[in-house]
Amino acid sequence: MAPRQGFWREPSGIPTSEAIALEAWVNQTYDVLGTVAFDYHGVITTTDLAERVQEASGIRTSRPETAWLGKVLLPVAHLCRRNGEPPLTALVVDPRTRWVGEAYDDVLRVDDRLPILEPVKRERHASSARLECYRWAGSAPAGGGEPAPVPEPPGRRAPRAPRPAGTSAAPRTPRAAAAAKPAVRPRIAASDRPITVCPRCFMAIPATGLCDNCD
Repeated sequence: MAPRQGFWREPSGIPTSEAIALEAWVNQTYDVLGTVAFDYHGVITTTDLAERVQEASGIRTSRPETAWLGKVLLPVAHLCRRNGEPPLTALVVDPRTRWVGEAYDDVLRVDDRLPILEPVKRERHASSARLECYRWAGSAPAGGGEPAPVPEPPGRRAPRAPRPAGTSAAPRTPRAAAAAKPAVRPRIAASDRPITVCPRCFMAIPATGLCDNCD
C-alpha cells in the first residue's frame, strides 16, 4: 500500500482538507497545553505536541510539523488572549534546544509587543510567561514559584582547563585563507512566511486571502 499523502482521518484513511485538520488541531492543542500547565515547570516539545494532537483528533498528515504547527499555535495564542489567559503556547519548546526560539515572537505580536531580538532575553521572557501559565493552572507552589532557569544555549563550549604556571601554549600553524564563496540568497519556505489570522475565527488564512471557515 502506498503511503498516504496530505491529510486524512484515522483509521479509515478518508482524505480531509487542511482547513478541517487545522481547526481540529487548534482545539486539541489548546486542551493539551492546558494539561501541560498543570505540571509545574512542565513543557512540551514541538514533536510531542504534533503527535499528541494528531492522535487525539484522529486526523493525520504526511507533512512535517514545521510546515503546519505554526498555523496551529498562532490561533491558540489568540484564543488565550481572548479568554484572558496567559499564553499557553509559551509551553512549547524545541526538542533539541528546549528553547521557544523565534516562534515565540508570534506570541508577543498577539499581545501587541515587539519581538525580542536577543535570544537569551527572549527565552527569559518565555520562562516568565510559563510561570504565569502554572499559576493560572494552580500548579505553582504557594509562594507563587519562580521562572525556570533558561537551558544553556546550544553549542556553547565548556570552559578550558587552566594552563599550569610556567607553561606556554604551543605555537599554532597559520591556516590558509579560505576561498570566498559567492553569496547565496536564502529561499524563504512557505512555513517561514508570516501567518495571517482571521479576526473572526482566529484560524490561519491561506494564500488566497480568504478564510476557509468564514468566507
